[in-house]
Amino acid sequence: MTHPRQGEIWWAELESSRRPVLVVTRTDAVPVLTGLVVAPLTRTIRSIPTEIRLGTDEGLGTECVANFDSLQRIRRSALTTRIGDIGLRRPEICEALRNLSNC
Repeated sequence: MTHPRQGEIWWAELESSRRPVLVVTRTDAVPVLTGLVVAPLTRTIRSIPTEIRLGTDEGLGTECVANFDSLQRIRRSALTTRIGDIGLRRPEICEALRNLSNC
């Protein structure tokens, strides 16, 4: 399996559900960690600074957001299928994290 990279969108098989997530953990750390930090995707769009808006340009079938107010640590092995990538928009991860911490 290819290691996930920061900014990629993957299906995650979680205990109670299967849902898309955005990988937040820095790419260099992914191969050595068993747990990764991810932002779950949701169709509930609140247009707040801790969201990154996503859609068809990122490989998704519908408009949604990565919700940084609900960051989760999941097992790397829970990531099953790569869906897409935010590409050159990776700096938005840093901005959402700054807004989350209010720094």
